[in-house]
Amino acid sequence: MAPRQPTPPTPPRGPRAPRAPQPPRPGRARRLSRLILAALAAWLVFIVVTPIHAWSQVAREDTTPTTQRPADASGSTYLLVGSDSREGLTAAERKAIGVGGDAEGRRTDSIILVHTPSGSGKPVLISIPRDSFLPIPGHKTNKVNAAFAIGGPSLLVATLEEATGLPIDGYVEIGLGGFAGVVDSLGGVEVCVKNDIKDAKAHIDLKAGCQELDGKNALGYVRARYSDPRGDLGRAERQRQFLGAVMKQAARPSTVLLPWRWWGFTHTATSSVVVGEDTSLLDSYRILSTMRKVSSDQALSLVVPLSSTSTTTSAGSSVIWDDERADALFTMLREGTPIDSPPAGTDGRPRG
Repeated sequence: MAPRQPTPPTPPRGPRAPRAPQPPRPGRARRLSRLILAALAAWLVFIVVTPIHAWSQVAREDTTPTTQRPADASGSTYLLVGSDSREGLTAAERKAIGVGGDAEGRRTDSIILVHTPSGSGKPVLISIPRDSFLPIPGHKTNKVNAAFAIGGPSLLVATLEEATGLPIDGYVEIGLGGFAGVVDSLGGVEVCVKNDIKDAKAHIDLKAGCQELDGKNALGYVRARYSDPRGDLGRAERQRQFLGAVMKQAARPSTVLLPWRWWGFTHTATSSVVVGEDTSLLDSYRILSTMRKVSSDQALSLVVPLSSTSTTTSAGSSVIWDDERADALFTMLREGTPIDSPPAGTDGRPRG
C-alpha cells in the first residue's frame, strides 16, 4: 500500500476586497438631519431673542420736552449721552475703574447727535461740546451740560432741538460703569492710539499704536481730557472712534457665535443704559449700526462747527458755535440733502 501523501498547506488568503460602504438607513439619516436643523433653529432663536430680552430690562425715563417742538424733518435724529453716573457700582468697583466719587447723581460726559438719513447719503455722528454756550429754554443762556444738570434729559433734548431745529426721535444714555462692563464683556476692544497718553486723572498710561484695551483702560481712554492738547474736542474725537470700535467688535463672529459672549454683551450693555420712553429697539439698532459704520468709513464722524473753543461768557470759558456753518449743516440734515463727505468746519477746528 502506497504511503499517504501529506496534505499540502493551504495557501494564505489574499486581502479581502473592501466592502462597499452601506448607505445610511433612511430613518437614521432623517433623524440626524432633524437634529441638525433643530440645533440651528435653536441657535438662531437664541441670537434673536437675546437682545430682545436684554432690551426688556433697560431703565426708561420720560425725555419728551415740554417746549414747542420742531416740525418733522427728513431722516431720524437720536441723542446719545455718556453720563458719569456711578449707579450700580460698589466703592470697590468705582476704585477699580478709576472713577471714585459718590455713587449718587449724574452729569453729561459726552453728547452726540446720531442722524440716519431716509434717503441717500451717509449717517453721521455729531459731537456737541459740553461747554457749548446755548440758550436753555426757561433758563437763559448757559453751557449745554447745565441743561442736563438743571432739568435732566428732557431739558437737554429741548435745548438741542431749539439749537439745531432737528426733532430728536430717541434718547440713549450709558453710565461709566456700564461702558467699562461692555468692553470687558467683549473680551477687550482693539483701538489704535495716535499718541502716547499719560493721564493721572483718567488713570491711564498708554503708548501709541494699535492695542487691545480692557474696560478700565478703555474708560480712561475716552475720558482723558487734561493730557490732550485739544481738550474736550480731542476727547470727543476719541469717544466717537472708540464707539465705532466697540460696535465693530460686537458684530464679529467671535461675539455673535459664542452664546455666553453674546448674552454677556447684550445684557451688560443694557444694565447701565437709560432710554427714552418712546425709544424703540429699532431706534437703538439704528444708533448702534451708525456707530459701527464709523469704523469702516460708511458713516461720518463730525463736530458741530465752532468759531471759538474758549470765549469768556457769563458761564465762564465756553465753546461758541459757528452759527452760519452750523445752520448750514443742520439745514442739510432737516431737508434730507445727502452728505457723503464732512462739510466745512466739522473737523473741530474753530473758524479762523
